[in-house]
Amino acid sequence: MHQGTVRVGKLAAAVVILGAVAGAWQAQGADNTGADKPMQVKTAAPADHDPYLWLADIHGQKALGWAKAQTAKSDAVLKTDPEYAADRDAILKVLNASDRIPEGSLHGEYVLNFWQDKDHVRGLWRRTTIADYATKAPHWQVLLDLDKLDKDSGQNWVWKGADCTKAFDRCLVRLSPGGGDAHVIREFDPKTGEFLKDGFDLPLAKSNAVYLNDDTVLFATDFGPGSMTPSSYPRIVKLWHRGEKLADAKTVFEGQPDDMVADPVVTHDPYGHIALIVRSPSFFTAEYYLVRDDGSTLKLPLPLGAQLQGVTGGQLIATLRNAWTPDGQKTIPQGSLISFPVLDYARTGKMPKVATLYTPGPRAMIGSVSAGRDAVYASIYEDVTGAIHAFRFSDGAWHDTKLALPAGGSTDLVSTNDFGPEAYFTYQSFLTPPTLYAYDGKNEPKAIKAQAATFDASKISVAQRWATSKDGTRIPYFLIRPKAAKGAIPTILYGYGGFELSLTPWYWNDGHRPLDAGPVWLEKGGAIAVANIRGGGEFGPKWHQAALKYHRQRAYDDFEAVAADIEKDGLSTPKMLGIVGASNGGLLVSTVMVERPDLLAAVVCQRPLIDMLRYTRYGAGASWVGEYGDPADPKMAAYIRTYSPYENVKADVKYPPILFITETSDDRVTPIWARMMAAKMEAQGHDVLFNEASEGGHGPGSTHAEEANYWALSYTFFKRKLGLK
Repeated sequence: MHQGTVRVGKLAAAVVILGAVAGAWQAQGADNTGADKPMQVKTAAPADHDPYLWLADIHGQKALGWAKAQTAKSDAVLKTDPEYAADRDAILKVLNASDRIPEGSLHGEYVLNFWQDKDHVRGLWRRTTIADYATKAPHWQVLLDLDKLDKDSGQNWVWKGADCTKAFDRCLVRLSPGGGDAHVIREFDPKTGEFLKDGFDLPLAKSNAVYLNDDTVLFATDFGPGSMTPSSYPRIVKLWHRGEKLADAKTVFEGQPDDMVADPVVTHDPYGHIALIVRSPSFFTAEYYLVRDDGSTLKLPLPLGAQLQGVTGGQLIATLRNAWTPDGQKTIPQGSLISFPVLDYARTGKMPKVATLYTPGPRAMIGSVSAGRDAVYASIYEDVTGAIHAFRFSDGAWHDTKLALPAGGSTDLVSTNDFGPEAYFTYQSFLTPPTLYAYDGKNEPKAIKAQAATFDASKISVAQRWATSKDGTRIPYFLIRPKAAKGAIPTILYGYGGFELSLTPWYWNDGHRPLDAGPVWLEKGGAIAVANIRGGGEFGPKWHQAALKYHRQRAYDDFEAVAADIEKDGLSTPKMLGIVGASNGGLLVSTVMVERPDLLAAVVCQRPLIDMLRYTRYGAGASWVGEYGDPADPKMAAYIRTYSPYENVKADVKYPPILFITETSDDRVTPIWARMMAAKMEAQGHDVLFNEASEGGHGPGSTHAEEANYWALSYTFFKRKLGLK
């Protein structure tokens, strides 16, 4: 989840969940007030007499009072430590540095960017030309100043992105109060810098709205009782014409009541637009419907496991979670990148020839994909390191070109242009700061911007190692530690292991993962390990599917195997090894803490899922049944009970000290689980600290200062418990 997203005619992801990647929504009341009204989903267990369930009243006076008292206790321990202030200041300095790369989103002749620094705490939405962006000091035109907007409105708005018309004369701006997933949508005129008084406007809700054309919007929101799914997402999509009352908008699609979500997507390019509705029965399945000009829909003959990646030149681009045999054609392997001639199908009604652009090998995966005007670009990883491939269609076939970028790290797509040949990529690694490459579609990619180093990489080593899990599967992990280190040293092990999310090398610049570790941890003599366990997407769909539902324990076995491997080789010890994870990663580290406390000296559990027998009842939990299974099923509930941390934590077991970090405004996972687990463990006599910020949504903060606080607390806790001096 990144708050700087700007959608300008590119594919909008329907849902991004658990630290990932953009916008899942929290259950709200039908009145669109935005108050937290947890979605109650019928479930088989457990009973509601739990002594800590009162903490689920997120904004209740008693629960908030408890959270504030616990946070004060945590602050008294951690914020008074001299290491806290030093780490916070060091992290904030890096976050606010003026030489950071202002990653831009291409839109015709413009590059758009959302920027935060010490003088613009809430941020600036701005633009410049492509040519000016390539210069050392671009001349930015500020479109929207959120700090000024907050001051004028008396509201703490958090940027959630925008969708703009082809001519860039109107934009649907998404703003969230406090950083939660629920947001308002207001139409904005970038020429005048004003919101339109009579423009398209949606109140606070779980909404998605995209321009079909300058005067028509395709949107989904909370229309009242029966319009939302058990996952708390919209299931009805409507067509709204300028000047028309919201109540008069025409319904063009209605999903099933038990679906996960129905979401509109519109792509624009020089050939026109293609409007789609993505109906997701579950998190990992989807049906696709083409919206015709008259508002009718046509279902596309794609498999449920196809994942939409974009549209270019009338070709729908997708990846396959499972193998697929189109009618009358050869089987396309699992994990492949494909193109489906959507306009040909709309015209003829016959299954067109489906082309395969790329099929990864057994140790590879397709990362990010973006369809530009002239090519489809994909970041393709082998053994968790990446390369950029460009696929062009000519003479009736797709042609693959591997672009010249550095090897041994992460290659990511930043943006491609729907209306021009341009594309932007980045390269980074654990020791190499990000470099931004501009590609004109003809010559080799050219480095145009680079972040300055934040620590001395010459003194740090990186090794990719392999551990063996309980079932014999080899699990890769990266170990980053000082070259001068000998033997066991304080080590932080980080993991995620879910929702196809891959942990590829990064330069400590993503607040959802250990942030700015160079100056505050590695240079001070500590090590960090990054585990690529099953449940993630590092080796494609099979790697993810290997840890679904009844196989969930494999993710925990893998993480435990990595911890044991580090200690077996004398690189750390149970007195010097800590683990950290957020969201689904919070579930990971709390489960491993309960299962293997003997391996660990400290745990930082950030905005976690924990009570897996109740997880479907609150926030966006019901949407994750495809990942964890449904606890309403007695057989599944019995399996979930075997690992659910909340059900398995015991008073008579010695656990490592644990710090919980969460946010009141997290309307995706919610702060409920961190609160309840902390209260239960404290009552059992364990060493527990709890810290809850008021805003930030699903973390790690709405401002750089909040991010710096979040990670300074984490590092200070680890330094105290792991013995890093």
